[in-house]
Amino acid sequence: MLETIIVILVVLWALGFFAFHISSGLIHILIVIAIIVLIIRLVQGRRVV
Repeated sequence: MLETIIVILVVLWALGFFAFHISSGLIHILIVIAIIVLIIRLVQGRRVV
């Protein structure tokens, strides 16, 4: 689930940054969120339910 969110955020960031040449701070927030989610995922590890 989180991997999907990370991929979506990175794709949206790449589209906004490269395709539409948006240089506002909002587009960079997407990549920051994706990195934070990835770090949280790595720290928590996989839980057995």
